[in-house]
Amino acid sequence: MNLVENEQTKLLAAALNTAATSSFTIGVLAPMAAAFYNVGARTVAIHTVITGIVLWSCGAVILHIGARRVLGWLTL
Repeated sequence: MNLVENEQTKLLAAALNTAATSSFTIGVLAPMAAAFYNVGARTVAIHTVITGIVLWSCGAVILHIGARRVLGWLTL
């Protein structure tokens, strides 16, 4: 790999990690904050919130692991 390909690989890994962070923020932190501050237009069952948090967390972890694997493609 040349320097350009290495930088493109780093860019892809950064994009995947940013997607992981965004997924965690939208799917985990936002519902938890809404529940904590009692904000919401309607009442949602707690099992629905917990299921969403688990699924979004899994998605974030998968994206983060993907980013780490992409960085494994780098060569010196």
